[in-house]
Amino acid sequence: MTNALFQLPDELVLTTLAQAFPCRDSQIRALATLLHPAAAPCRNLVLYGTEATGKTAVTTALLESLETEEIDSEGPSLKFAVVNSVECITSRHLFESIVGKAAVALDWDRAPSKCETVSQLAVELSKMLKYTSRPDSFRFALVFDGIDRQREAPPTLLPALARLSEIIPCLTTVFIVTSPPANFLRTSFVPHLRFPNYTKAEFVAILATDPPVPLPNTTAQETADLWARFAAAVHDALAHAASRTLPSIKHACSALWPRFTAPILTGTHAPREFSKLLVAARVYFHDERLLDPGIVAPTVPAQPAPNGTCPAANGSAPVPPTTLTQTLKAAAAPTTDLASLLPITARLLLLAAYLASHNATRHDLVLFSTHHHGRRRRRGGLSVGVGRGAGGRSKHRKIARKLLGAHAFVLERMMAIFAAVRGEWDARFLESGGEAADAADVGMAIATLASLRLLVRVGGAQAGGDPMDRGGKWRVNAGWEVVRGLGRSMGVEVEDWLIE
Repeated sequence: MTNALFQLPDELVLTTLAQAFPCRDSQIRALATLLHPAAAPCRNLVLYGTEATGKTAVTTALLESLETEEIDSEGPSLKFAVVNSVECITSRHLFESIVGKAAVALDWDRAPSKCETVSQLAVELSKMLKYTSRPDSFRFALVFDGIDRQREAPPTLLPALARLSEIIPCLTTVFIVTSPPANFLRTSFVPHLRFPNYTKAEFVAILATDPPVPLPNTTAQETADLWARFAAAVHDALAHAASRTLPSIKHACSALWPRFTAPILTGTHAPREFSKLLVAARVYFHDERLLDPGIVAPTVPAQPAPNGTCPAANGSAPVPPTTLTQTLKAAAAPTTDLASLLPITARLLLLAAYLASHNATRHDLVLFSTHHHGRRRRRGGLSVGVGRGAGGRSKHRKIARKLLGAHAFVLERMMAIFAAVRGEWDARFLESGGEAADAADVGMAIATLASLRLLVRVGGAQAGGDPMDRGGKWRVNAGWEVVRGLGRSMGVEVEDWLIE
C-alpha cells in the first residue's frame, strides 16, 4: 500500500486536543498541518499572540500527541525539543540548552561538546540530525518559547536560528513570540499563526468546562448554570481593568465565588435568584484588593449568619461579631492610598506642585519668604478682608482657586517652593541638620509623579526636550481631596498655604 502524498494526523488526536483546549480548534488544525511529517511540514514557523493565549501549551501537547501516534503506528517519525528562552541567561546558555535538550530527545549517546557560537550550534545539530542515518520522513521540531525575551541576544540571533533549517533539511524551527516585527527572521515566506485573545463568550465557555463542586441544597446543573452566569459577571466587572488573561480571570472567579455564594449557604437567597445575589455581592465586584497577591489573603465573610455569627471559610468554628467587625475594619483599610505608596520626597513635590498651580506667583514672597521672620508666615484665608467696603459687604465675589482648574507653572518655581517648605514639613530633613536633598532622589520622584500622571507637562515641552528642564511648564493632576489627605498624612493643612 502506497503512502498518501498528503495525510493529516488522526482525527481522534485533533478532537482530543480541541476538547482539552477549547476555542483553539482552528489553531490546532493549522499547527498540525505545518508540523506533521506526512502533511505540509515547513522549515520555520512563527506563533504569536498576547500572554496566556495557549501558544506554548497547545504546541507542546500537539507535538507530544504526534510523537506518540507515530511511534504506535510505525509511520513517519517525529521528535521535538522545547527550549524556554527566558530561563537562558546568555546566548551561550541558550546554545548549550538547545544541544542538551536535542540530545535527550534523540537519545544521543555521545556527550555534547561546548557550544559558544551559532556556527558550533549548527555543527552539533548537524551531527545529530544530518549526518546520522534516519528515515526519509523523519522530522525534528525545535521550539523556542519566548525567544523575543532572550537576554543578551545579538541582533543576528533570530535570523541565524532561522537559517538552521536550510542547513539541516529535516529540521523545523518554531518561534513563539508576543508581537513579531516585520521580517524579523530575514527570510522569505515564513508562516505566521496567530493566537488571538479570548472573547467574553470564549472565557465563559472555558470556565464552564470546570465548574466548582455543587453547593449544598442545590443540584450540579444549578451550580453549573450559576457558575456560567457568575463568570460572565466577573468578566464584565474586572476583565478590562484587572483580569485580562485567562489565569487572572480564573483567579478572580475563585476568589469571589465563596463570597458570591455565601447567601445561598445561609439560606438567604436561592441559586436561581442571580440578580439578588449580584446585588448582595456588588461591593466585591468593585473592590480589586481581593485580587492582589499577598502573603496573607484577607478572609472576610460575605454574609453574617442569622444567629449573629458568621461561618468561617474553612468550615471551622463561627466567627464572633466582634471579631467580624475588626476583620471588616482591617480589610477596609486603604491599601492604595497615595500617602502609603509615595515616598516622602514625592509627596512633598506633589504638595509643592499643587501650591504652585493654585497660588498666584505674586504671593510666593508672602507665603514662603523668611526675611524679617524666624519662620514662614502661613497666610491662609488672606482674602477674608479683601474687597470689603465700609459696611463689610463684599464688592467682588470670587470663586475659590482650589475649585478652579489647575494652572500651569514653571518647574523651577515648584522646586523653589519645595526647597522652602521642606525644612518645615519633613521631619527627617530637620533631624539631618538641614542637609540638601539628593538630586537623584528628587529626579526619581518627579519621574514617578509624571509616570503616574500626577504631574503633566504642558505647552511646547510635550513635543520633546529634557523633562528636567527648569524652564518647562507643568500642571498638577491631583484633586483637592487627594492633596488634602496627602498633606494631613504629613501633619500639614494645605488650606493654610493657599491664598484665595
